[in-house]
Amino acid sequence: MADAKPETGKDYERGETKHVPFENILNFRDVGKTINDFVGKKLVAEKKAFRSARPDDATLSDRRRLKEEYGIKTIIDLRTVTEHANQVKKRQGDLKIPALIQSNAALAEPSEISGMNYLNININGKGFERSLLWQLSAWSIVKLVTLMIFGYRMEAISILGREVMQPRGLVGLGFDSIDHCGPEIADALRAYSTTSNYPILIHCTQGKDRTGLILALVLLLLSVPVPAISHDYCMSEGELEPERESRLKEIRSIGLTEDFAGCPADWIDKMEGHLADKYGGVRKYCRSIGFSEEDEESLLAILHA
Repeated sequence: MADAKPETGKDYERGETKHVPFENILNFRDVGKTINDFVGKKLVAEKKAFRSARPDDATLSDRRRLKEEYGIKTIIDLRTVTEHANQVKKRQGDLKIPALIQSNAALAEPSEISGMNYLNININGKGFERSLLWQLSAWSIVKLVTLMIFGYRMEAISILGREVMQPRGLVGLGFDSIDHCGPEIADALRAYSTTSNYPILIHCTQGKDRTGLILALVLLLLSVPVPAISHDYCMSEGELEPERESRLKEIRSIGLTEDFAGCPADWIDKMEGHLADKYGGVRKYCRSIGFSEEDEESLLAILHA
């Protein structure tokens, strides 16, 4: 007998605010609704742009809700090659535990949800990696390359974590993403300029910083006030609390401290300030990375309330 459609679906279709959490997807929300509720008026189209943490362990019920309740057509995955490799290893390990398969039958399904269009965009790609490498000492570069050659990828990444990423902090790494990930950011933004992609769910691992950066750019283009964008960004800290300990373990494994699990209250302000000071604002930045005026017009036509 098929499961009954979650009560949430009825509420959502009527435009009410109630949202029953997913079983295995954290940090999920309708960005348009979050913004509109905060400012008290309709600025962003609702039921179009969603965000979440990684949906890799989504149950069969979660998958059905994404497709039937929220109508998700496209999933934008911003994670790195290493993150994908680690997730494959985790899934392979989970499949050897009968109790896990019994509790989540979706583990036996392909990790990508059938019927969804997946856009894998490694935001922190080659340009970002090079920007971090050049901040290492010569000896650290030698150690890192040696570890990579012999297959110790996580140990190599931990060198970057301890010696570069930790000192840069979340704000500095946000600046680095803006400055060195232009082509990838433009690809992600163009996904929001294509009507057939909607509704869109965007995520990274936590759905916090990389996801937050792309959505901040989208919302700045829509002229959403910075406090409203900050509100949406900072919601992630509480939404991710159920997995805080496991996230801290992942963070520590690459040489970072628990500061990286949080959402600095001024993070969005700092990103907007960097765009203004270095590029002359979000629109000039977008032109500089190849996101054209026509791309922007399409995005605005779709997402303006």
